[in-house]
Amino acid sequence: MLETWLTHSIDGVEFPAQGPLPGGRFRRRGDGLLELLPDQPGPAAHACVISVGIHGNETAPMELLDALLKQLAAGRLRLGAPLLVILGSPPATRQGTRFINTNLNRLFRRGMDDPGMEPERARELMAAVDAFFIRHPDLPRLHYDLHTAIRKSRFPRFVVSPWSETTAVETNQWRWLAGAAIQAVLHQHCHSWTFSHYSKHYHDAQAFTLELGRALPFGHNDLAPLAPMERLLQALLEGREPVAEPPDRMVFFRVEQELLRHGEDFRLTFADDTPNFSEFAPGTLLAEDGQQGETRVGDAPLSVIFPNAAVEIGARAALLARPSPPPE
Repeated sequence: MLETWLTHSIDGVEFPAQGPLPGGRFRRRGDGLLELLPDQPGPAAHACVISVGIHGNETAPMELLDALLKQLAAGRLRLGAPLLVILGSPPATRQGTRFINTNLNRLFRRGMDDPGMEPERARELMAAVDAFFIRHPDLPRLHYDLHTAIRKSRFPRFVVSPWSETTAVETNQWRWLAGAAIQAVLHQHCHSWTFSHYSKHYHDAQAFTLELGRALPFGHNDLAPLAPMERLLQALLEGREPVAEPPDRMVFFRVEQELLRHGEDFRLTFADDTPNFSEFAPGTLLAEDGQQGETRVGDAPLSVIFPNAAVEIGARAALLARPSPPPE
């Protein structure tokens, strides 16, 4: 049955409440929520949250997760760690859209009481993560939130490391990500209220948003470049140590500024198809906003990540970043 979980979750078809699998069992925890429970945790087991589809049209991570579950169901993998696997927004995935009413990946904040479908889903997912980590108190906590980006990128596979005052990134995480052929790292500079930030901020988990290429429809994804990432996820599922490489194989950046849209007449001054991590020289005009005025590059070059002028008023229209040294 495990091999049908993703399609059943997308289609809204009922899935069994529980059942056996090689090395353990599964329990359905809600719509698009499945917990995998090992009979015996492996030597390097983590309590892992693996989420996909927080934006409903980002299909490559869903196909990657589906392949892992099918390998587990067929006995080619054996469960060795507790996993909470999450399909973030089944209705948006059914419609092939990023979201229905508002961006789900800005709503993961305790005390958020906004009405609507996405806020309600965010509260459901936060509660599921809370309960999962409570059920596995003796294992290190890990959350990989898998995405694909709207546009091309100088570094097609990169991670966003959420900001935290208290939880540092462990060296082994950098080594695992390098071993999974991640090309770049973007350090956040403040609270962002994304799903991975939630796990890091509230649960002290090692947590990352992973961008794994471009958002394309089902059946149009080239998963070959994601084979090293698949091997990392296989290792986590089996509770064993993943392949590791030196962190300096990746390029590191740190966010200097969030560019917000304040006015209806907000616009970015560069082409809509400008790739992520494109660098702009000092003095370059980046944006114009009737309320906030101009945004220009200062004395040192800036790289632009996630530019999107069509966001809601008050939302982030781009991140502006500069290179930073790799961890020692």
